[in-house]
Amino acid sequence: EVQLVESGGGLVQPGGSLRLSCAGSGFTFGEYAMSWVRQAPGKGLEWGSFIAIGGQGTSYSDSVKGRFTVSRDNSKSTLYLQMNSLKPEDTAVYYCARPIAGRGREFHSWGQGTQVTVSS
Repeated sequence: EVQLVESGGGLVQPGGSLRLSCAGSGFTFGEYAMSWVRQAPGKGLEWGSFIAIGGQGTSYSDSVKGRFTVSRDNSKSTLYLQMNSLKPEDTAVYYCARPIAGRGREFHSWGQGTQVTVSS
């Protein structure tokens, strides 16, 4: 029943920006922390960011901090990822995911992903 649907990916030049969205349904969005993870071609999943239930607390991997910003609008059951200063190495499928409580790098649910390609 839980569904997470990512959107907003696409092709962007190095140094450009994209804003990803993730629409949640089938659960009370505002009662759960959320994360973004990604998978680059030929690579495993890489955790990227975390946001607390109310949006008051966030954390980022070293590879994206300072460039990416995670936010949420619980009234719209939507998670966002603002990606700035994009690099070719950011090319990946990006997934939003709902962490298991107390196990922030393990996930209850995730979406189908949206492709981000950074290339000139």
